[in-house]
Parts: sequence; C-alpha cells; structure tokens
Amino acid sequence: MVGDQALKEWFVSEVLPLERALLAFIRRNWRDSADIADMRQDIYEKVLTGARNVLPDHTPSYLFTVARHHLINCAKRARIVSFSLVANLEESVEHVELMTPERLVLARNELRRVYAGLENLPPRCREVLRLRKLEGLSTREAAERLGVGIDTIEKQMTLGTRALTDFMLGGSGKIKRPTFAKRLLRRRKS
Repeated sequence: MVGDQALKEWFVSEVLPLERALLAFIRRNWRDSADIADMRQDIYEKVLTGARNVLPDHTPSYLFTVARHHLINCAKRARIVSFSLVANLEESVEHVELMTPERLVLARNELRRVYAGLENLPPRCREVLRLRKLEGLSTREAAERLGVGIDTIEKQMTLGTRALTDFMLGGSGKIKRPTFAKRLLRRRKS
C-alpha cells in the first residue's frame, strides 16, 4: 500500500507533466470536445486508485493504458463504438509523443518535398493528383471536372504517383512514359 504523501508526490512529479499529451490523446480519440475535462478527471481518478497498491514502473505507459481503457468503456456505454475509434485507440498507445518538435520539423520538411515534387509534374498530372488526393474526388468526378475520360484520369494518376514517389525517394521525379516500341508491343499483346 502506497502512502498518501508518496502518492501525491508521484502524481505531481510524474503524472501531471503528461497532462498536455493526455489532453491531446483524448481530443484525438473522442468525438465530443465538451467531455474532455471530465474524461481527464475520470482518468486521473482511475490512475490514483490503481496506483494506491503499488506505483507503476513506467508512468506514461500506465497513464495512457488507463486512458485508452477508459475511452473504450465510455464508447461502449454510449453505444457509439466505431471500429476505427477502437482501432485507433489500440494503435496510439505506443505513439504517445507524436508531435515532438523533431517530428514536427521532419513532417514539415517532407511536406515541402511533396510540394516540390508536385511542382515538377506537368500541369495535367498535378491537377489530377490535387483533385483525387487533396480534394478527395472520385475518378469519375475528377474526369467530369476536367472534361476528360476516366482512362485519362487513371493514367495521369499512375504517372503522377510514380513520378512523385520517385522524387520522394531521391530520384528526378520526371514522368517516364513508355517508348513507342513498348506501346506498340503492348498493343500487339492485347
């Protein structure tokens, strides 16, 4: 049994510094932002109750495991369990500190590289990728908006995605179209 003073010291020194990450975790995994403060308090209560017998060796893992279980139980009680919510909760325990400054800088640099790769693409490819991936249009919707056929959209997506992937992996990012001989050979096979 842990004494009250030791429990308070542990809570203040090890749990409270994780409050910002805990709030981010709750926001990311719970739909109603009005419940966040109550959720935090419920989690703190469960953490303190559980630590009364023995203090955990690794406080962050303990805290986020309790938080994950509490969110799952609340979702079950509210009868709004979605498979994606539960799956996301299962995955997020190991990724507690997703938004460290280093990761943020790396993510911004990757985003800059994506934009640079997009700028290398021909205008039609760039527009098709933008409509399909950024705006989330279907192939048919993108074809209608650009006034082209569905086959054109699919071909531009393939070429653009390959070129962007090549650029992100350190290549030139240029679109590589099949030569005339290869196209002729494909036509003969079909």
